[in-house]
Amino acid sequence: MDMTEPLLALENLSVTITDNRGQSKPILQGVSFEIYPNEVMGLVGESGSGKSMTALAIMGLLPRRAKPQSGHIWFNGHDLLTLSKREWYAVRGSQLAMIFQNPRAALNPLMRVGQQVARVVRLHQSLKKRAAYEKALDLLQQVGIPDSQTRARAYPHQLSGGMAQRVLIAMMLACQPRLLIADEPTTGLDVTIQAQIFELIKTIQAEFGTTLLLITHDLGVVSEVCQRVAVMQDGKIQEVATVGELFAHPQHPYTQHLMNTLLRVDRPTNSRA
Repeated sequence: MDMTEPLLALENLSVTITDNRGQSKPILQGVSFEIYPNEVMGLVGESGSGKSMTALAIMGLLPRRAKPQSGHIWFNGHDLLTLSKREWYAVRGSQLAMIFQNPRAALNPLMRVGQQVARVVRLHQSLKKRAAYEKALDLLQQVGIPDSQTRARAYPHQLSGGMAQRVLIAMMLACQPRLLIADEPTTGLDVTIQAQIFELIKTIQAEFGTTLLLITHDLGVVSEVCQRVAVMQDGKIQEVATVGELFAHPQHPYTQHLMNTLLRVDRPTNSRA
């Protein structure tokens, strides 16, 4: 991991959202953390803590009623909050990519999955149609989809949740992004498939050197995958530490509370006979 210059740096980012009555309320408050090249960074917290909103702000995909109020999002030396729509087209996908919680919602239900991956390949790698489709089949094979030629002809609804998520990961690989954001990428999948998806993400990160921001509420996953972690509560970053430091000596009371909810085999449990 290169700790010299951050690839991504959030600097006192604050975002508000307007409700149906026209009243604004803060959803992100002074969020600051950095991610370094080739790093796997975790962002953890309970549901509603602001993790996904942080990811959407980085991607320039905030809901229409949500607006940045202050701060900066520095990526590769540029403030993403200042980009025009045209400039975003050059960054989103090729530089920044995101794996969403619900892969079927991110896939076009009317297109075969092989065509969808090939379309991304053509967009980002400038290949002709046939070459792009062959590359798409290779990508599907790389993410662990057996018999990729047959699976490529399927529609999203014909795939299991795990297979659909692998297709989405293949599309992100086609983009060859510098930073990949994975927002709860195994939500709704059974434990065995979850483990396979996280193992796949780890392998991809190691092979391609992609910097990864992993958003999750699962501290067990963080301990296995991440090098550093930021803890979020009520739209604020409460603590940033290496994984080793966080698990050994959590500083913030909220982090300590999260740790107390984690089943640890190295700790005795208070059970009643």
